[in-house]
Amino acid sequence: MRIATLTSGGDCPGLNAVIRGIVRTATEYGSTVVGYEDGWVGLMEDRRIQLYDDENIDRILLRGGTILGTGRLHPDKFKSGLEQIRENLEEAGIDALIPIGGEGTLKGAKWLSDNGIPVVGVPKTIDNDVNGTDYTFGFDTAVSVATDAIDRLHTTAESHNRVMIVEVMGRHVGWIALHAGMAGGAHYIVIPEVPFDIAEITKAMERRFQLGEKYGIIVVAEGALPKPGTMDFTEGAVDQFGHQVFNGIGQVIGDEIKKRLGHDVRTTTLGHIQRGGTPTAFDRVLATRYGVHATRACHDKDFGKCVALRGEHVELIDLEDAVGKLKVVPDSRYRTARALFG
Repeated sequence: MRIATLTSGGDCPGLNAVIRGIVRTATEYGSTVVGYEDGWVGLMEDRRIQLYDDENIDRILLRGGTILGTGRLHPDKFKSGLEQIRENLEEAGIDALIPIGGEGTLKGAKWLSDNGIPVVGVPKTIDNDVNGTDYTFGFDTAVSVATDAIDRLHTTAESHNRVMIVEVMGRHVGWIALHAGMAGGAHYIVIPEVPFDIAEITKAMERRFQLGEKYGIIVVAEGALPKPGTMDFTEGAVDQFGHQVFNGIGQVIGDEIKKRLGHDVRTTTLGHIQRGGTPTAFDRVLATRYGVHATRACHDKDFGKCVALRGEHVELIDLEDAVGKLKVVPDSRYRTARALFG
């Protein structure tokens, strides 16, 4: 069998571990693997490289990013290129395709599957928002980076009697903010699933100062929004790929709290530092398992599926179950965090 793989969307710690898992497992079956560069664009332009099971593929386990490169492609351009994609795969002698990516990539994978191309998807996103799987690789690394930053901000905030706002990634879901905020001992967590009341946040910080604590840490997901009518805020525009451009909600919250509270407030936006660097041990293991199971599914001709972590086990789910809706933070999980606010 000849298998192709690609990485699409935002980069993510653990992508190389998946690629390694695919190549090493394919070798056991006597199969070969090619990688398309820069995501769907590379597939459409037929830019492929042979991936060998050698010392180079072994070493990529430790590396962040992706040796294949990644990118984004507008859905309309993607769909208009179906015949070119089909032709390129046939010319390369590809028997199965393993796309590695988030919800957008998996939607593309499902569309290809619906059009007769043999596909097995691998979910990745630091946001942990892919439906049908308990965790996506990259999430643990992002949470670890954010938690380390929060740990460091505790000491400087306390030294200067400041409120520190930490803005983390999370366009539509607050999993990173929730986990990092709880692990880092944040005094308030703001997530997209629950519109915030700036007066309530300010009151929580004011109470801390009244009790003699003299500092506060607030973790904010980048996609958080205020309750209607509670404060002025203009949402960002939408880019060419349909993604919202955010206006720095952490800074907006920080400025508003400073006006209302009268204490020094500083904002730290972690940004892409959460996506870079070496993956954690958890993400390396999960990503490797995903690569192994996706390759086995290809050899079993179990196409139209996506690998997923369910409890302790990696299983196959229909691609349809992985797309269409995001895995959001449930109210019960946020209520648990709220018990620790203030």
